[in-house]
Amino acid sequence: MRALPFALVGLALAACDTTPGATDRAFQSSGQVIAMGGGAGGAGNACFTCHGLNGEGDGVSSPRLAGLDQGYLQKQLEDYASGLRPDDVMTRVARVLDQDARREVSAWYAGLPPPALPASRSAPPPLWLTGDAARGIVACASCHGVEGQGAGEGQPSVSGQPTAYTLEQLDRWQSGQRRNDPRGVMAAAVQRLTKEEARSIAAWLSTRPASRVRASASASATVSAAAAARPAASRETRRPDRSDGA
Repeated sequence: MRALPFALVGLALAACDTTPGATDRAFQSSGQVIAMGGGAGGAGNACFTCHGLNGEGDGVSSPRLAGLDQGYLQKQLEDYASGLRPDDVMTRVARVLDQDARREVSAWYAGLPPPALPASRSAPPPLWLTGDAARGIVACASCHGVEGQGAGEGQPSVSGQPTAYTLEQLDRWQSGQRRNDPRGVMAAAVQRLTKEEARSIAAWLSTRPASRVRASASASATVSAAAAARPAASRETRRPDRSDGA
């Protein structure tokens, strides 16, 4: 067997080197650069083309990213990249970013102010606050908060998102297309929702402010009373014996 010329050996070794080059590093120098330029994936993967210049979303099917929790955003990118949350567009985008780039762009979007929405006094759908113990449906507010702005660490904000986007996600949870929820919590919570109930929840969430507002004493008391009055079964998510590795 003939030995390869030294120059060809060098080229072969270079082809196997996955260390980001100077150009890739420049395109991933900050979260904003990645969002506007697509990072190592190039302009075709630029986040702003779907999610808006300020992370506000497109108002139709692409969600807002501005103001969402950094850890939540980074987990979604990791799940897209690994295939745990399959999506034709986002899987391609996430896979060309390394872990540092995913962290940087997540931090940048988390630091942006969420868009302001017109004031709305519409009441939440009954299932949002009380669930339905007879059907094993947990109250959505127990994880996502009374206004959909999240109820603590690991329980993301779902308010201020386009109706079509939220409906699509609920459908994916129900069908099993989306399965990156810890211990199958979301899959179990939405399994028995009717299409009309899902549509009502999605439409109401689209009117809720994306950022938290200070609750008045009377509002807090009302929420506490409603929570205390719920049947115990509606406060517990029925979790299947499985883990999605989260």
